[in-house]
Amino acid sequence: MTMPPFPIRKECPPGACDCQRESLLQDAQADMRVLRLTQEEEKRLLERIEAISTYAELMRIGQRLQEQLGVSVHIAPGPNEVRTVRGFQIALGDRPGLCRKTRQAVPAAIRKCLDRHPEIAFAILNAHDLFAGQ
Repeated sequence: MTMPPFPIRKECPPGACDCQRESLLQDAQADMRVLRLTQEEEKRLLERIEAISTYAELMRIGQRLQEQLGVSVHIAPGPNEVRTVRGFQIALGDRPGLCRKTRQAVPAAIRKCLDRHPEIAFAILNAHDLFAGQ
């Protein structure tokens, strides 16, 4: 087992997660950046996401997640009507080492942000050409 030179996320209880953390640690060539997201760092990230107030900030957070952890964030209108923030499809890209709880917590934090700032939701719809020409 190769231990990276930085603090990493604690192991999840057996059977509670499907993050494949151990297989990631076994592979010397694997990209282990995602393991840098410790539980404390995840709390800070969620607080920061919930505090976002503009579409540009949301896109910047998504870009930073990709750069620093190798995790992609996908936000798009759902296939049906978007009447509430539940109509958006928000997901993190599948990646070994990314905890199941994190894959649920980040989209939930983004939804809270969209609830507080509907103008961000409208910007997302506009970016996907749903309001084009109006």
